Amino acid sequence: MTVIDELGRAAHDSDHDVALRAVARLRRLTEQLEAERVAAARRDGWSWQDIALRLGVTKQTVHRKHRGTGDD
Repeated sequence: MTVIDELGRAAHDSDHDVALRAVARLRRLTEQLEAERVAAARRDGWSWQDIALRLGVTKQTVHRKHRGTGDD
């Protein structure tokens, strides 16, 4: 079982403390993964618009959040 599987299971635990801690950890992992993938895409020449489209946000939002990571 992977960490993601464990956290997904824990996020549905009947113990609110366990579930909320799992949700918080999943949020941190998602943010970290997004930052890594955006930086990699920028290094590979992707535009802010292309990245924003895939993430379902505006170009301004993704640029504001991730500028300074990878290649600006």
